[in-house]
Amino acid sequence: MTDFDVDLLVVGAGTTGLTLALQAVDHGARVRIVERRPEAFRPSRAMVMHPRTLELLRPLGVTDALLALGDPSPSVQLHVRSRVVPVSVENLDLPGTAFPHLLLVRQSDVESVLAAALAERGVVVQRGAEVVRLARLRQGGARAVLRTTDDEPDEDVLCRYLAGCDGPASLVRRSVGGFLGGDYDQEVVLADVDLGPAGAGSRAGAPVMLEAGVAHVVVGRRGLVFLFNIGERASWRMLATRRAGDDRQPFGQAGPPVPQEQLQQLFDEAGLPAQITEVAWSARVRLQHRIASRFSRGPLFVVGDAAHVHSPAGAQGMNAGIHDAVNLGWKLAFAAAAGQRLPEAPGPAGATVPAGPPGTRAAFPGSALLDSYALERRPADRALLRLTHTMYWAEASLHPLAQLSRAVLVPLAAPLLPWFTRQRRLTAAGIRTLSQFRLRYTHSPLSMEVRASLTPVRGGLARRVLRPGSRVADTLVRCEGRRVRLHELLARPGVHILLQADAREVPERMLGTLVHSYRLDDRPGTGMLVVRPDGYVGLRAPVLDEQHLAAWLRLVGLPVR
Repeated sequence: MTDFDVDLLVVGAGTTGLTLALQAVDHGARVRIVERRPEAFRPSRAMVMHPRTLELLRPLGVTDALLALGDPSPSVQLHVRSRVVPVSVENLDLPGTAFPHLLLVRQSDVESVLAAALAERGVVVQRGAEVVRLARLRQGGARAVLRTTDDEPDEDVLCRYLAGCDGPASLVRRSVGGFLGGDYDQEVVLADVDLGPAGAGSRAGAPVMLEAGVAHVVVGRRGLVFLFNIGERASWRMLATRRAGDDRQPFGQAGPPVPQEQLQQLFDEAGLPAQITEVAWSARVRLQHRIASRFSRGPLFVVGDAAHVHSPAGAQGMNAGIHDAVNLGWKLAFAAAAGQRLPEAPGPAGATVPAGPPGTRAAFPGSALLDSYALERRPADRALLRLTHTMYWAEASLHPLAQLSRAVLVPLAAPLLPWFTRQRRLTAAGIRTLSQFRLRYTHSPLSMEVRASLTPVRGGLARRVLRPGSRVADTLVRCEGRRVRLHELLARPGVHILLQADAREVPERMLGTLVHSYRLDDRPGTGMLVVRPDGYVGLRAPVLDEQHLAAWLRLVGLPVR
């Protein structure tokens, strides 16, 4: 049997890799995380965190720090030709969540918070270390050859699982599968800039002020311009789209600085009344829309930008990567622990635990758990990619039809924008879609339902809302004599068993450090819900069924005494 150095080797220490490492550590895995860049800081490309992402990070204990560093109630002004429309994105009409808002936060701050949380758990990012070769082992697991930036010899690392969080040019993905999709003929220009005194400019000869402390968004015929008052090396962070140059800059990699006059031209074309006085940093990045043909191969997994890359539309890059990482981290940890134990007895009659080919899962007796990552996340990421591609075509494509549509339709719609932005439910519906609140893993091998002619699950655990594979909403419940938000109960690592008021107790042999049980006193009935560590329903039953509960726990690699 292979003596592995670690359970999980994470390649890449951006937001995705750090989240994956943190989720895996909190669920019992031995983790090592490496990053080829020698320095922690790099200019942020992402600036927006969605409500569902905050929910997913809450059990990791980092949301308070993120909220303290970000702005949960950003003011936004939408610029459409000469019209400026204020948009409210605070306290949206989003029931069932503790975070009814977007969070404006720098990607670099998110990385700092996650890295600090990981260090508190005894895992420090090894920087200046690059995986130069990797291979799958016949007996299960993987071998990675690690090269540091100093003169030390290459190091062999044996791991049960290896996760590539190493971006669009992922070395790990090349060992897993292809990268399907296409390229945009545009690039994103990023810059940290200072503007003239108080953002003064001129329009039609009259002084005009570009309001500070506000996120400015411009939608025009030539594309998108975003301006955030949270620059890292200067007061403002600028993000704009334009036609790519002819120098064939590698996709996803930061290109050379952009001259100040070109940045000013983007401002002027967007109609932003501001004069750039200093450029502290700038870069340009070629855009593409792609998804990996496979998300896993044996012990190798690709996550985040290594698995899919998006346009800037919808602010999905950082968020989608965190969704991937939270989904995968607990599964790898549980699988690693199961691989260290002797194979367990089969489940009861009627409960199936699929078995994988020997050696392909590092001695884990069932493949359903690890296969569920690709089965759940690839369809979700593919749908998200279609959405962002459509949004980007409408907002910024240089296709003549798209440009004509913006030139004609946007001015016609401009008078209606103030009314539209006041419709909080419409705004909330859009945020709910972008934030992935509606995502369900209905067809996952981990989504099980016990059907019987007994009393159905009722009340706050309604069939309409909480089918297997669906997200558990944050509702007010009574537990152990006190009123509490449901997500407060779920805000720690592990599997959570929710019992209705009249359900039987969960046997002690099924509980443990990572298996918790709660009785909801104000929810009448005998039903049971098993909530996965990522907040989705795994098992639903009209009564506490020990056989099916034990089968589900074994399915995800947990021991049942």
